[in-house]
Amino acid sequence: MRELETERLRLRALRPDDVQAIYDGWASDPEVTRYLTWNPHESTEQTQSIMDYWLAEYEKEDCFRYGIERKADRALMGMLDVVGFVDDTPVIGYCSGRAYWNQGYMTEAFQAVIRELFACGYSAIIVEAVRENTGSNRVIQKCGFRFVGSSERPLSRLKPDIVAINSYRLEK
Repeated sequence: MRELETERLRLRALRPDDVQAIYDGWASDPEVTRYLTWNPHESTEQTQSIMDYWLAEYEKEDCFRYGIERKADRALMGMLDVVGFVDDTPVIGYCSGRAYWNQGYMTEAFQAVIRELFACGYSAIIVEAVRENTGSNRVIQKCGFRFVGSSERPLSRLKPDIVAINSYRLEK
């Protein structure tokens, strides 16, 4: 995984010293995690535990996990990564701190990762969003993804309530 740059952002590998910024910026925020597959972190120790896992995954060739850093002040704003694969097609997940919502940052970061995944030889990308998460659905559509369908199912093992999830796909 190589570092990516856009006009306003640097997409880089996470570092061990990012734990506090992740915890404070979004991982502990119930509003940010409302539509994510995991619950808000209750302590920096919880964030550290998942960070240890994430850092170890950088050893894998197919690991694409970016911290989104604003160039102007080097603030770590969020994350965007390949959370899995469906038939060798990468599935994207992302989140950012509320302070950075509605400013085009996630669209800018997502477009850079799309270019990188296509340059690495992937021919399609998948992303999903809870139907009620209008901001995320808007980001996905601005990035050119085609709506594939919607299904009702639990968001994850940690969030077993049934929700409507929109599925999108982008072809190279």
